Parts: sequence; structure tokens; C-alpha cells
Amino acid sequence: MLNVTKGFLVEYGLSRPPLSLVFEFNPESITRNRTIRLQTGNAPGTQGGYDFNLPTDTPRVAQGVSVEPEQFSLDILLDATDRMDQGDLVATQYGIEPELDTLRSMVEPKTQGPDGVQLLASLGQGEPRAFQRSESASVLLLVWGSHILPVFLTSLRVEEKAHMPNLVPYRANANLSFQVIESNNPFYKLEKMRQVAGAARNLNLGMSVSVSASFGAPF
Repeated sequence: MLNVTKGFLVEYGLSRPPLSLVFEFNPESITRNRTIRLQTGNAPGTQGGYDFNLPTDTPRVAQGVSVEPEQFSLDILLDATDRMDQGDLVATQYGIEPELDTLRSMVEPKTQGPDGVQLLASLGQGEPRAFQRSESASVLLLVWGSHILPVFLTSLRVEEKAHMPNLVPYRANANLSFQVIESNNPFYKLEKMRQVAGAARNLNLGMSVSVSASFGAPF
């Protein structure tokens, strides 16, 4: 049996209707990706980069390097079978359509409504093809395990696997792609603190292994 845990995707803001999704997924299906961009230009060096000899030269070497925001994707299964078997009225009538509608709403542009509440831009302006000046994307919090990451949902791909007789889906695989919002916000700061602490634990582990190996002790 797979080790399945719960994740949460919650819109951080005042929206109508409130957007949140609880889902189950296998943690092994998460793919995280971070890249750097090299812009060496006309810098001296045999490969278009900078020459260096000492550690003190590295700030100059890295002048043409920029770090791209972290991106990652995960696959989740949306399945209303158990709830349907238990007689859940919403699941019996609508299957997983409420969950799919929530995900679609998290991708669509929002516009400011009365009392600061955000509404789907398409409610009043048709179906826009691009974000207008008065519209904004949903800021989401992706929560799983010890992680709380502020993200944009950049891509949504849904494969409906099973339907009721009226073609309402009750089981689907969804692939979600995100970009982390790496800015001055409390959630990203907390994640960076957790990352630094994890790297420190790894450093301590490496030193312990090195000492144990030097003295021939088992580890």
C-alpha cells in the first residue's frame, strides 16, 4: 500500500467563493526544479566566462549569473468513489467537479470587487485571454508535511479517468505545476530558515561520518 499523505492548496487573499483544496498524493511524485541563468557576455576567459585563482575572486566570477525562481510539479488523484459509496450527496451528484472547478478558478485572473473581495474576472468581463491591468493571479499556499510555500499555479492538466452516466467525472489525475513566490513574505522566509537548518544538519552528519571513518568506527 502506498504511503499517502494529505496536501492543502489554499488561496491567500479575500476571494469569492473562497478557494481551497484538500488532496491526497504520493510524496515521491513531486518534481522540484531550480536553474541558474549564465550571462557571460564579452567576459574574458577561454569559455566565455571569468578566470579566477582564489576564493576571493568568486564574486567577480558570478557577476553574470542569476538564479531563477524554483519551479516544481506534482501529480494528484481526485477520486469521489469512497464518498459516493458512503452516500455523500455532493459526490453522488457532482463527482469531483467541485474540486476541478476550484483548480480552474485558481488559474483564472481575479479582479477587485466590493469591500476588497476578489472575484473571477470572467464574471464581469467575459473570458479574458491575458491578465489586464486591473487583474491579478491567485496567490496560493501549498502545504504538505513541514512545508508551506507561497506559489502561483502556472499549469493545470487534468485527465478524467471515470465518469457517471451523465458524463460527470468522479475520478481524475491532475498534474499541477507551480512557481514559488520568492519574495519578502513570511512563508518564504520560514521555508528558507527550514532549508538552512536542514543544510546545517547535513553538515553535522557529514562531519560525523568523516570522523567515524577516520577512526574506523561503524556508522
